[in-house]
Amino acid sequence: METKAIKGGEFVIRETSYTDVFIPEEFDEEAKMIRQTCLDFLDTEVLDKLDRIDAQEEGLMQGLLDKAGELGLLGVSIPEQYGGFGKNFNTSMLVGEAVGGGYSFAVALSAHTGIGTLPILYYGNDAQKEKYIPKLTTGEWKAAYCLTEPNAGSDANSGRSSAKLNAEGTHYLLNGQKMWITNGGFADVFIVFAKIDDDKNLSAFIVERDFGGITMNPEEHKMGIKGSSTRQIFFNDCPVPVENLLSTRENGFKIAVNILNIGRIKLGAATIGSARSVVTQAVKYANERVQFNLPISKFGAIRHKLAEMAIRLYANESAAYRAGQNIDDAYAALVADGMDEAKAKLKSTEQFAIECAIIKVWCSEMLDYVVDEGVQIYGGMGYSAEAPMERAYRDSRINRIFEGTNEVNRLLVVDMLLKRAMKGELNLMGAATAVANELMAIPDFGEEDTAVFAAEKRIIANLKKAGLMVAGAAVQKLMMSLSKEEEILINIADIIGYVYVAESILLRAEKIYHTQGEHVATFPLDMARVYLYTTLDKVATAGKEALYAFAEGDELNMMMVGLRRFTKAAPFNTKEARQRIARKMIEENKYCF
Repeated sequence: METKAIKGGEFVIRETSYTDVFIPEEFDEEAKMIRQTCLDFLDTEVLDKLDRIDAQEEGLMQGLLDKAGELGLLGVSIPEQYGGFGKNFNTSMLVGEAVGGGYSFAVALSAHTGIGTLPILYYGNDAQKEKYIPKLTTGEWKAAYCLTEPNAGSDANSGRSSAKLNAEGTHYLLNGQKMWITNGGFADVFIVFAKIDDDKNLSAFIVERDFGGITMNPEEHKMGIKGSSTRQIFFNDCPVPVENLLSTRENGFKIAVNILNIGRIKLGAATIGSARSVVTQAVKYANERVQFNLPISKFGAIRHKLAEMAIRLYANESAAYRAGQNIDDAYAALVADGMDEAKAKLKSTEQFAIECAIIKVWCSEMLDYVVDEGVQIYGGMGYSAEAPMERAYRDSRINRIFEGTNEVNRLLVVDMLLKRAMKGELNLMGAATAVANELMAIPDFGEEDTAVFAAEKRIIANLKKAGLMVAGAAVQKLMMSLSKEEEILINIADIIGYVYVAESILLRAEKIYHTQGEHVATFPLDMARVYLYTTLDKVATAGKEALYAFAEGDELNMMMVGLRRFTKAAPFNTKEARQRIARKMIEENKYCF
């Protein structure tokens, strides 16, 4: 029978087959060549200039973006009619990953190609796209995105920037202050959000630097990404032609939300590239650094760190490209049904907004863990600005704030799931009720399936039950007040996110096992099992904290029994698995998975 395509968020209540996921090993030769071009560009043009980039040497970042444009790196996902390569979403993710090891350059490039260019590509009319996209694709014009204001961060729609039509009806006069604007110091084109007259919702405008009425503060002094131009920008009766209104009046907030969905998952891809670089550097240093007459890579504590860094990287990479392919598949289906291509691009990403938020949170926190352990492996040198870990550590921190803070994104995960359940798009409460009924029934003590991957699949299924049990009970007990219980919502989001990433790494190992053979799947399976077993404890902790916050008496006792049932598994020697993973990297002298 034909399998119905999975919907966004449906992984919570539905088992996914390994045959239905994409894994990075499946990228074709052309995609790999594009990735290698990005890596070569970093090696030859960026990595030897990091101090100059961080010092914001005049014209250097613009020149690097120009060179990237000449190679086509700014237009990988831009349609061919506008001078791009017209590649799919997952290939653009791969480019983001490859460039992700480029520190501040990666930030400038992703801001230009993502939030700076895509609003025009997806929401612009034909004239706007024909005017701006070709020049943004080549890098002749650089782009920036102006949403955040001093009093409007996570609550973006509360911005006070305003636009009024002039007496002649030819221009909007734009007034307001924007802050934390990446590429602000050199951008030629700004996507600016403001409210027209007394509108409740934002509108979006394409603003050229040469329009006039634009001033800016000096460059911000930041903890990290020092080479990224970050300015406050002021619009003082900036005249914007009426034809530069992007999309329709009051559609700006929707534009911002949808573009941020894309930005979130692509930020996840960039952190994967950065983490790859950091793990390789840590492995090499561990092989070179000698203490007690031995390379420190010989010591178990260091091997534990190296292996855990690799496992978390591999798991999140698995999740990111799984979600990226879901978006590509949804796009193809929408276009096949007759939807306009630009609209289908937005709709497909919106469909998987839950997964995009998960990828953003888990990947950014993965990178923070990786760089922190990288500093620790380097020891005193890790704290020195002369070694690479210091910059990696500082630059990583912004990712938990970019594209919506991780706290906001966690709340969004649960909010979007519950809203889709209320609309009848996901039978979340039906699945939660089934789990509640299972808790009341006599446990099945029949023989368990001992086939390969059967035990791991039971763990995933049980972890999903744990999440459904906690979420279902919270909804039933707290009702409308649940939206105010942010700690409980974050506990639920943690369960959902860990389940998604754990399932993703398992599906990747399973697909490698069935398509490439058991011997090739040895290390993927080791990594999947370690991640699964550590996830059991994390889900148990999050579930317990949530239940203690709203349940009591017999109800609490019953659900705690259920939580223990759903988060237990047969013993597994994670120490030996980590040792095998670490030894492989030490032998290869790099991250090699």
